[in-house]
Amino acid sequence: MKLGAIDIGSNAARMQISLVLHDGDKVSFKQVEYIRFPLQLGKDVFHSGVIGPQREANLTKFIHACKLLFELHEVDQFRLCATSAMREAENGPDIVKRIQEKLNMRIQVITGNQEAELVNNVVVRELDAATYVHIDVGGGSTELNVYVNQKKIAARSFKIGSVRLLEEPKKAAGQWKSIKEWLEEELTGLSDPVYAVGTGGNISKIYEMAKLYQFTQQSLSGMISREDIETIHDFVKRHSVEDRINKLRLNPDRADVIVPAAEIYLYVMQCANADLIKVPEIGLIDGIIQGLYEKVKKVRV
Repeated sequence: MKLGAIDIGSNAARMQISLVLHDGDKVSFKQVEYIRFPLQLGKDVFHSGVIGPQREANLTKFIHACKLLFELHEVDQFRLCATSAMREAENGPDIVKRIQEKLNMRIQVITGNQEAELVNNVVVRELDAATYVHIDVGGGSTELNVYVNQKKIAARSFKIGSVRLLEEPKKAAGQWKSIKEWLEEELTGLSDPVYAVGTGGNISKIYEMAKLYQFTQQSLSGMISREDIETIHDFVKRHSVEDRINKLRLNPDRADVIVPAAEIYLYVMQCANADLIKVPEIGLIDGIIQGLYEKVKKVRV
């Protein structure tokens, strides 16, 4: 069985096709196709409240290309999900309708809680019995979850993200305070130490840079320290966006958002008193694939 997923985020859109593998009772997913494109819908939405015609055209082209790849790979089932930028865009429902009428591809605009749940379903497999704060930083929102002994005990979505911080930084003041208060309430009385687990393209890039520049030995074991994230943040921030692209070889859509994203991870870790963060190579699109498989399995039973 082949499954397809499209994640339409506030900064980038991703498409993944995975082959479902069975080894006895164990099920796993092998990625056979992956595309990431910097649509940057949030740059329109968080500035003007609407998705502009050029970005809508690019989104339509992206989905059309993905549809053709789904057909070429003979994908059995697929699902399209859009997150913060699409759900906040005034013209989001109209765009979803136009794309469905033109391409016969239905986009599901999911809530922050639904987004968190999809990511959680794959993150929980990476955890042990310790206390974890899961931090998922997107372009428009940040989802936080608290786990104890591999069980989620609290979750909340905050309207702060890497693109949103660039477009409307003054509106973030209340969100910083809300994050701090929420974490203090949810972590009170829990056992120490608290660890973090991070998902999202920016923490993956920060982890990759930590290994590249050999800032830390922790990065070799799938963990990176808060201190080393601060080092990466300061190192990148000293460079202009142009130098981040040409000298540090960051993609243009990553070069501007990686600094505010790092600031969100650092702030949450500081509030949670977490010195280390685990960085599994998983995200929302993996959660969409897994959720789609579970739905198909139920139908076939």
